[in-house]
Amino acid sequence: MGFVFFMTLPGLVVLLTVVAFVDQLLLRAGVLPWRNAARQGQISATGFEQLHAALSPGKQHELKERQSALVLRDDEEDGAPPRSTVDLTAGTAVIRLPGERRHL
Repeated sequence: MGFVFFMTLPGLVVLLTVVAFVDQLLLRAGVLPWRNAARQGQISATGFEQLHAALSPGKQHELKERQSALVLRDDEEDGAPPRSTVDLTAGTAVIRLPGERRHL
């Protein structure tokens, strides 16, 4: 009978909540050596995000966008050249406003 309950949506939410609670409890007790404090809460949140994605099409798109952003590289050289410059050694800063033309 318990298995049938966990196959329903309310049962899945209860199961995810219990697993998240046990996961956090074991993490704080130091019983999980493969997880450190820097990744705290990440595993618990994943189950709830997947449940949210199953019920909301907007969340599915958000998770796909987040996954594709992790794959793409972000280089500083890809953008436009900066209008303003700061020279820390000389102690000067040149700020050019948009639309201001350079005089050579």
